[in-house]
Amino acid sequence: MDYFAHLPEGCISEILSLTSPEDTARLSATSKGFKAAAESDSVWNRFLPPDLTDIISRSASPVVYSNKKELYFTLCNSPILLDDGAKLSFSVDKRSGKKCFMIAARELNISWGNNRSYWVLKSHPDSRFSKVASLRSICRLDIRGKIGAQMLSETTNYAAYLVFRLVDNPYGSEPANAVVRFASRESVEEAEMRANRVILCGGQFKRRGFTREFGGGNRRQVCRERSDGWMEVEMGRFFVDGGVDDGDVEARLIETLDLNWKSGLIVEGIEFRPNLNW
Repeated sequence: MDYFAHLPEGCISEILSLTSPEDTARLSATSKGFKAAAESDSVWNRFLPPDLTDIISRSASPVVYSNKKELYFTLCNSPILLDDGAKLSFSVDKRSGKKCFMIAARELNISWGNNRSYWVLKSHPDSRFSKVASLRSICRLDIRGKIGAQMLSETTNYAAYLVFRLVDNPYGSEPANAVVRFASRESVEEAEMRANRVILCGGQFKRRGFTREFGGGNRRQVCRERSDGWMEVEMGRFFVDGGVDDGDVEARLIETLDLNWKSGLIVEGIEFRPNLNW
């Protein structure tokens, strides 16, 4: 017997809003009493970020939806471009409803990034942004991106990811240090003491979709292909408290050994999103 079918819909909506998007979807499939309430705006509005109205007002194109559940899954599956559409994108983590941002390559601090002998900003048919950064040739990678901690969801574990692609025959890349730090609370030198080791290029990546784990640093690193066809590597993790002004969060990848000439890297951006497995 489905006892929940006899409860008022408003009561069931309140119960569901105290769970998670994942739990709500599962419960609606197991009980008729939950099904109608699981479609209500009051439930899905609780799962969406509290400042979503302000974020959507910055969208470079209209965000069309008929109800809050549709809006939720639209933002999960289709990131929106903010402001002028060339610098920042926003999406929602499907499992938690927490905020995700990607900083476009043109907004990153890339060593020698303004010198066309080394890096070129160019369009890419598979990128959400109008321009990506394509490496011609350089002897050392040094890529940094910053985001204000206040832009992210409070009391949430986050990780930063370098989002990239490789040409058919990349060459020259060596293991690099990757680290994430609160710029106002930790010096560069302190952060480097706990840097992780990552590998972006080489023979192990010649076949698209190939995944390999690497040791080094504080944790094992995994370079993997994303659902959008790009690759990513975790740069580091951090916790957003929200109770204090944490200032900027900086994610940085830098090569420190065997500075050989290298080529074949295409950078789309650095993404900051919740890490629910921490």
